[in-house]
Amino acid sequence: MNSRRKFIKSSSILGAGVVLAPNIASGFVSNTFEDKLKVGFIGVGLRGTNHLTNILLRKDVEVTAICDIDPARIDLTKEMIKNAGGKSPKVFGKNDYDYRNLLELEDVDAVIIATPWLWHVRMTVDAMKAGKYAGVEVSAANTMEECWDLVNTHEQTGTHMMILENVNYRRDVMAVLNMVKQNIFGETVHFRCGYQHDLREVKFNNGQQPYGGGVEFGEKAISEAKWRTEHSVKRNGDVYPTHGLGPIAVMSDINRGNRFVSMSSYASKAIGLHNYVVKHGGENHPNAKVKFKQGDVITSTIETARGETIIITHDCNLPRPYSLGFRVQGANGLWEVDGNRIYVEGKSEPHKWDEATSWLEKYDHPLWKKYGEYAEGSGHGGMDFFVMNAFVESAKQNIAPPMDAYDAAAWSAVTPLSEVSIENNGEPQNFPDFTRGLWIKRKPYNWMKDSF
Repeated sequence: MNSRRKFIKSSSILGAGVVLAPNIASGFVSNTFEDKLKVGFIGVGLRGTNHLTNILLRKDVEVTAICDIDPARIDLTKEMIKNAGGKSPKVFGKNDYDYRNLLELEDVDAVIIATPWLWHVRMTVDAMKAGKYAGVEVSAANTMEECWDLVNTHEQTGTHMMILENVNYRRDVMAVLNMVKQNIFGETVHFRCGYQHDLREVKFNNGQQPYGGGVEFGEKAISEAKWRTEHSVKRNGDVYPTHGLGPIAVMSDINRGNRFVSMSSYASKAIGLHNYVVKHGGENHPNAKVKFKQGDVITSTIETARGETIIITHDCNLPRPYSLGFRVQGANGLWEVDGNRIYVEGKSEPHKWDEATSWLEKYDHPLWKKYGEYAEGSGHGGMDFFVMNAFVESAKQNIAPPMDAYDAAAWSAVTPLSEVSIENNGEPQNFPDFTRGLWIKRKPYNWMKDSF
């Protein structure tokens, strides 16, 4: 942590004197990196306070306001800021819409939104309308209308938003991105990804601890089980696609020379959550009578304009080890995360896998080479440092972030499209072009730089 503090302090000094891009709508008047970015937090649950921990280590950011409807989280957050030597923030949380009063503050330049999914778009839209640079947790949107709301509001206001997809900054993912950019695998053909994570103890708890200990959800539960499980009751679709799809979208230049064209989805039977309730709460527990709509394994296949196929898997209701199931395959070889293996024609022994570690070390991304030691301890293996650093640096300069409104919309659109496709027996669904044709000439973001 001390090394991270040194880095953040020195990066602010090195950035001094850089003139920022003119602001379109936010009123963010700042001429050098020495000026502190004033940040408000909307939602300070477990994820929000994780981001706060990393923000409080920076010397170029001041947390000026916080909002949450849970008084206990407010008290915890105020104590964190106090212990970090920060000024007491303005507090909001009288009701569900008190965040709008936070957005009216002049001493808030940017906001970090880490609330339940149903609030993501309305809060992000309100933030952009208020001229605040917005960072929103994943997934960004629930419905197709919400996807368009993000894009339309960004275009109407000129205010930026960033989807805070931390897996795009995972070390092995960035090394493989480096390999893709250097054409190690040849022309890309096929990808696999997803979210394969046993979330049963996230979706149920005892109302006293955030993970497990019981089979309650909704009003009798706390943390994510209070709201997330309801999506499994009422929705049958891939409700959490971006951890897998975000990195693949970058590798395949989605919205920047390529785009998603169509998608088909299928869902298995739904037995995992019911079995969990019965096992841990008994057959007579009220939740044993709940009919869960979401299939335990949901498989979607996307076709891109360049002719690649992408298989996305959502598998969160059954016992299994964690994996995002990455596979990146091109004309000359492929990488698979499960098994930690790579094969490159002409480099690997014919028809035999290479252990991937040496390849990943050879093509380690410039960001990780430069800042890897500073990222240690930031959460999720260091990914959280990089995603928050990208947000802060983009907001300070008021420039388009690495993952923008068009990305947030396209990646999140998997959810409503999967629901419709599943409802119609896997019928292919046309993917909206959220760039309105500009994907043809939009230049890819420079993911290979070593700054952010």
